[in-house]
Amino acid sequence: MTRRVRQKVYQFKGKKEAIIRSNTELDGGCSNSHATYEVDWTTLPDDAVIQLFLYLNYRDRANLSATCRTYRQLGSSPCLWSSLDLRSRKFDISAAKLLSSRCANLQMLRFRGAESADAIINLQARCLRQISGEFCLDITDASLSVIVARHEMLESLYLGPDACQRISSDAIKAIANCCSKLKRLWLSGVREVRGDAINALANHCGQLVEVGFIDSEIVDEMALGNLNSVRFLSIAGTRNLKWSSATQVWSRLPNLVGLDVSRTDVSLSTVMRLLSTFRSLKVLLTLNCPVFEAEVDNSMMYNQKGKVILSFSSEIFKGIATLFADTAEIDGDVFHCWRNLKNKNRPSDEIVNWIEWVLSHTLLRIAESSPKNVDNFWLTQGAALLLSLMQSKQEEVQERAATAIATFVIIDDESATIDCWRAAAILQHGGIRLLLDLARSSREGLQSEVAKAIANLSVDSKVAKSVAEIGGINILANLARSMNRLVAEEAAGGLWNLSVGEEHKGAIAKAGGVKALVDLIFKWPSSSDGVLERAAGALANLAADDKCSIEVAGAGGVHALVMLTQSCKFEGVQEQAARALANLAAHGDNNSNNAAVGLEVGAIQALVQLTRSQHEGVRQEAAGALWNLSFDDKNREAIAAAGGVEALVSLAQSCSGSSQGLQERAAGALWGLSVSEANSIAIGREGGVPPLIALARSVVEDVHETAAGALWNLAFNPSNALRIVEDGGVPALVHLCSSSVSKMARFMAALALAYMFDGRVDDTAPLGSLEGTSKSVNLNVVRRTAFKHIGDFVRSFSDQHTFAIAATSAAPTALAQITERARISEAGHLRCSGSEIGRFVTMLRNPSSVLKTCAAFALLQFTMPGGRHAMHHTILLQDVGAPRILRGAAAAALSPTEAKIFAKIVLRNLEHHQMETSVQK
Repeated sequence: MTRRVRQKVYQFKGKKEAIIRSNTELDGGCSNSHATYEVDWTTLPDDAVIQLFLYLNYRDRANLSATCRTYRQLGSSPCLWSSLDLRSRKFDISAAKLLSSRCANLQMLRFRGAESADAIINLQARCLRQISGEFCLDITDASLSVIVARHEMLESLYLGPDACQRISSDAIKAIANCCSKLKRLWLSGVREVRGDAINALANHCGQLVEVGFIDSEIVDEMALGNLNSVRFLSIAGTRNLKWSSATQVWSRLPNLVGLDVSRTDVSLSTVMRLLSTFRSLKVLLTLNCPVFEAEVDNSMMYNQKGKVILSFSSEIFKGIATLFADTAEIDGDVFHCWRNLKNKNRPSDEIVNWIEWVLSHTLLRIAESSPKNVDNFWLTQGAALLLSLMQSKQEEVQERAATAIATFVIIDDESATIDCWRAAAILQHGGIRLLLDLARSSREGLQSEVAKAIANLSVDSKVAKSVAEIGGINILANLARSMNRLVAEEAAGGLWNLSVGEEHKGAIAKAGGVKALVDLIFKWPSSSDGVLERAAGALANLAADDKCSIEVAGAGGVHALVMLTQSCKFEGVQEQAARALANLAAHGDNNSNNAAVGLEVGAIQALVQLTRSQHEGVRQEAAGALWNLSFDDKNREAIAAAGGVEALVSLAQSCSGSSQGLQERAAGALWGLSVSEANSIAIGREGGVPPLIALARSVVEDVHETAAGALWNLAFNPSNALRIVEDGGVPALVHLCSSSVSKMARFMAALALAYMFDGRVDDTAPLGSLEGTSKSVNLNVVRRTAFKHIGDFVRSFSDQHTFAIAATSAAPTALAQITERARISEAGHLRCSGSEIGRFVTMLRNPSSVLKTCAAFALLQFTMPGGRHAMHHTILLQDVGAPRILRGAAAAALSPTEAKIFAKIVLRNLEHHQMETSVQK
């Protein structure tokens, strides 16, 4: 996986992050160290210091307060602690007690999760006016009742947008009885809101202006008619409403000006009754109401007798504009125009703020549920609405709009697929610049949601390009350094998605992104799976680039990634860390990272262990890393010493039904290990031949190619060659040799067959046949079959007319044409040992014309100018006296024409490399 998109942040699950990491940070400490700066900051006026504190987050305020007594005193000023956002930190009872001394005048609190809810009462914040909670699934009636009982001054209570499934009408009655000054109540997902709870609100909360019972299964619509003080009511997503009685009762509400029935089964006739019977009603929201949308005439005016209808079939911006006295100058983004009006009246301002609130909530819910009927709405209105809401003065509206943008572009979270048309709509309306501007906000909650939106949108290459051009990479790199885990996590996700593009890797490194990502791994504990997975995933993408891989290693990335494979138990983190190590080890010829990974203490042992993981992706990436590491001689032996042979054979045996990627890497890792003859023998002894034969039968080119390579190496050993014959490997190799679309697979299958039948197996099985309880193979028959297909393979690279010209005159042009026709470009990456080269030279003297031709053809590939290891092979051929034997083969009267011509070309290749060496000297 190279990308990741996220719909919403994860709920805390006992993670270790804390708002403050020590009592000293909370209480402040007194430093007696002498100042070493020219400016004594403690001499600043108190007002200036307090203003400085206002620009800091809570953690930095606490840390700065710990520097001296003066800052400790000023850092506790009530104006600095009027609001508290605890959502991104673990907030429990102990943290609450440490903060309680500063919260006497706390008025606004935002929290996340049931544990934080239980700790709120320990803040001793008796003056609390607003409470906003997220991820309230586990909050109980008892917890909520205690909270409201301790905070009688409460004016606003919001729990959502996720469901509050354990909260019932009993808690709502407790709210009514304890919070007589309540003005706003908004609860999501309360399964049943009974009439007695609503009546308690009507009786005890005379100042209640706004009520929202969202996504409830049952709401007593009759009791809602008793909420006489309510001006704004939302029952969006609520089911089982009796509309006939609701219309009759609600119409008597004297102050109701805004009603939200979005995502319900309201019909057109009900909407018309609501419009005709309500005297005070000004705004009615019917977004994503399937029954209504099916019945309504698209030409229906958005304004009916002074009452505005906001629905998918209406122009929402224009509808809202009719609420203003003068709409002549309002065009396009009505919210933007309203914010800039000088002469705003309070009632209209209140209505617009409520519309922003319910729109942000409804659009987020629609984005999360992804209904199929909203595609056109997102493109024509939805994207523009969300971008407008992101500029709201209401912080929660801004954040929900950013979350909705991050969500509505997603098609499939697991496959990291987004809707390019929706992403283009955001891009078209200037959304990328807006998001990046908001990412500079000092509010960490907004930073994290905006970073998530940027990350998800950056899956689209056009958006990623725009993000890079506007300076988004620097912004994300800075956010990745945040001490707020959620901010750092989403920023790392943005860098992960941007790092997919080759054109962005260098820019990320230049912005300091590599070090920021490595630092994240060291900064956060192994339980912080989200941030660690994203950091490792981004580093994996960056490590695929040669220059960036050097920087990753230089920043301590090897140690960081190995540490993750050893200590982190989350499968996503393990997968990305293994992939990053695989990419770091893939540049063996260009830098020393391959050897560095192998030298890191515990690296190879951890990767071998990960091949036994229950998660397929982890096994795949671990095998890929071991494959790349096996190109280094020391690493190859270290893998074997760590039990890698047994582990990889076991992996190959179990992966027949697994993904193509896992099959390819399992075979590839065995191919890499089998370069060593000792490892090759061990693989055969451990039962590695049968699974490789099975993989060689795969129809997938990458899989059967790596399996052919492994079998070629194994076949060098006579015992393994015999095993391949016994286990039915000859038909599989013959099929590859004749039918594979991969020239490399055909080539290596032919070489494996040549190894198996150059005479050594005859010495092992001298009777000409292999017989056992379950196997019976006639060597003479399979040899003839193998030779036929080897010959056919080599002849497929020849042209008889050109060969005839070359045989009579050895014309350079003809030889050049034959060389180009015979070239298998990927073969230039193969590196043979001295023993293997010697074996091919010996084959040049074999009585079999097929083996002579095959050997000459193989040496042609291994010495081809431009090949990575051509010079290495040239030296080996010189060492074994090959030129003399090649000249003999080229001149032998009884040799096949192909063998003669290929031998001549090999001699020319050797001369070319010798001349090249002389010039270099």
